[in-house]
Amino acid sequence: MRILEDNWVIAIPTETVYWLAGNAYSDIAVKKIFQIKGRPLYNPLIVHIKSIEYLKQVAKDIPDNAKKLAKEFWPGALTMVLSKLSHVSDIVTAGHDTVAVRIPSHPLALELLKRLDFPLAAPSANPFGSISPTSAEHVNRYFWDNLEIILDGGLCERWIESTIVGFDQDTVILYRHGSISIESLERVVGKVILKTKDDVSPTAPGMLSRHYAPSIDTYLTDNVRWYIERFSWLKIGIILFNQSLGDSRVTHEEVISPCGNLEEAARNLYSALHRLDRLGLDIIITERLPDYGLWKTINDRLGRATKK
Repeated sequence: MRILEDNWVIAIPTETVYWLAGNAYSDIAVKKIFQIKGRPLYNPLIVHIKSIEYLKQVAKDIPDNAKKLAKEFWPGALTMVLSKLSHVSDIVTAGHDTVAVRIPSHPLALELLKRLDFPLAAPSANPFGSISPTSAEHVNRYFWDNLEIILDGGLCERWIESTIVGFDQDTVILYRHGSISIESLERVVGKVILKTKDDVSPTAPGMLSRHYAPSIDTYLTDNVRWYIERFSWLKIGIILFNQSLGDSRVTHEEVISPCGNLEEAARNLYSALHRLDRLGLDIIITERLPDYGLWKTINDRLGRATKK
């Protein structure tokens, strides 16, 4: 697309969340992404490529376990942090000698990449630290005065950001919980080491302690009723797993999985947070979910969005 060749930044859908996308080889475009998003320059971006064969255009010294993961999960919701080639801008990588790379599976995003002669640098299309967007409406609400083009691909299919891993030689390190569970990774490569938080010099996106957050105070707890009692005089919104509380002191309630289904909960999480964030509430209270499989990812997102 000519507009991307001319260093524009646009919003496009993926299977996980919507992106702010620009030419990864253009410092002008990349700086625009940071500026529009309000993202600090110490937080690296993900470079999105069109094929496994293209990987050698941006990365080198690929570990065997990275090749195994690419074969299993690409195109898809897995990002890998690999040794970068010198022409990949230090702005994209926040000065690290590694670059985060993935191949999306969304047909619109993948077709766009195939038509370009360069990869796309692209974080989620939300202001830095805010709730990730899973629809074009969310993006428009955030950036109606900053973006000329938002490609509407409907609701995202996976609803949670990509899983991010890196490598110490051939040992796999999980930097961000995401749409692919750690159990799924370990079935391919064996034991995976966790290193998911770094507030000083993050190796990958999504490692900051406070992230994916509503604009109002949010609490994560195993005891929602206790928090309702504690803040009973405020306008309260709550997010529950699969059962309503029916408490009259609650202004608005969101049950993200009435069927008790993992995929349903993931699909509804960000939409629920977006709705609550627009209701003029004083606080949001979220219920901690079972902590296994992809539930770990949902708890991770809730934990980074909340004060406790």
